[in-house]
Amino acid sequence: MYNPVGHVAYGYGGDKIGTVRDALVEPGSGRIRYLLVDVGGWFSSKEVLVPVGHARIDEQGVYFDNLTKDQVKEMSEYREGEMYSSDAMDRDERVLRGVGNDTANMDTAATGTAAMATDTDRTDYQRRAYQTPDRLQLLEERLVVNKDRFKAGSVQIGKRVETHEESVSVPLQREEVVIERHAVSDARPVEGVVLGEGTQTMNVDLEAERANVSKQAYVTEEISVGKRAVTETQTVTDTVGREVLDVNKTGDVKLSDDGTVRDAATDRDTDRKY
Repeated sequence: MYNPVGHVAYGYGGDKIGTVRDALVEPGSGRIRYLLVDVGGWFSSKEVLVPVGHARIDEQGVYFDNLTKDQVKEMSEYREGEMYSSDAMDRDERVLRGVGNDTANMDTAATGTAAMATDTDRTDYQRRAYQTPDRLQLLEERLVVNKDRFKAGSVQIGKRVETHEESVSVPLQREEVVIERHAVSDARPVEGVVLGEGTQTMNVDLEAERANVSKQAYVTEEISVGKRAVTETQTVTDTVGREVLDVNKTGDVKLSDDGTVRDAATDRDTDRKY
């Protein structure tokens, strides 16, 4: 069925009277019977139930062309969770039909005639008042996927010192004493020298190289930090529903392939389509 909930409601003369808040359906068939209308445009904090047959549907909203402010004022206020009693239903029906309780002063015959006329009018009214709108919309749910950004994580970049043993071979020089002895072939006397006297001692300083180790830092690598966007495809799954057309046939009718109602007796197309 067409779902009018949330649409703007207009009354007699195109006045904006409020919003269609909900719909009451007939048990079993699921057909819409009443529209719950918030008439805040006319009266604050009041909701009324209007038979669906009073509604005219188009793309702009729901129109109750014959619903006046005075009628709404006289109608019963509906509160969520309460039962819509038969008394309230009959009272609202009389208000919408424009029928009063002025038969008390009529004679018996006149009262009977008026009652018959009233019953006939009421039957015709109810047939029209609770007729499901001709305009149907079949709704279908579709997945709508939006994207938002969130902090998925963080990366911390820093430095630390890592040590290891390293060996370096360094050539070092040192001096040694070289003593050369030469034999004298033609020995000669030394005058004035007594053996053992005038002993001489020679002192020879020896030098050597030693390794002095120090450390020097060198740049071996440079790091630049940035971000890049990576796109990946993710599949989301959910359950969606759609409305399908449900045609309830009464009487001797049959449907043609194009959905046109045909009279079984005459086998002719009628003007009504489902």
